[in-house]
Amino acid sequence: MELRKLDRDNLKQDNGLVAQRLVPWELLNAPFEGSWCVVRPGAESGAHGHHEYEIWVAMTGQAEIITAEGATEFKAGDIVHFTPHEEHQVVNRGEEDFQFYSIWWDAELSEKFAARHAESR
Repeated sequence: MELRKLDRDNLKQDNGLVAQRLVPWELLNAPFEGSWCVVRPGAESGAHGHHEYEIWVAMTGQAEIITAEGATEFKAGDIVHFTPHEEHQVVNRGEEDFQFYSIWWDAELSEKFAARHAESR
C-alpha cells in the first residue's frame, strides 16, 4: 500500500481554482489522471473544454456547473461526466469552500496504462 496525502496548505492556482494533482504518481499505474480541486467562495473556473473525458465528484459544499444547457446545482455526493470538447465551468456563489475531485482520461492514457501493465507482468 502507498498513501498519497493531500497538502491542503500548499494548493496551487489552476484555472481560477486551487488544486493539487494527486494522480499520476510514480508507483501507481492508472489509465487516468486526477486532481483535488477547491473553489473558494465567489470564485469560478474558466469555461473550458478539452479532448479528454472527465468526471467530477463533489466532496464538500455546493456550487453550480455551467454548460451549454445552463446552470445546474452541484453538491456533495453528486457526480458529473463531461464528454470530450463539452465546455464546462464551476462557480461557487456560496459562503464556504466547494471541493471536488476531478478524474480525466483519453485513449493515449489508456494505451500507456496497458503498455505499463504488460511490462509489469
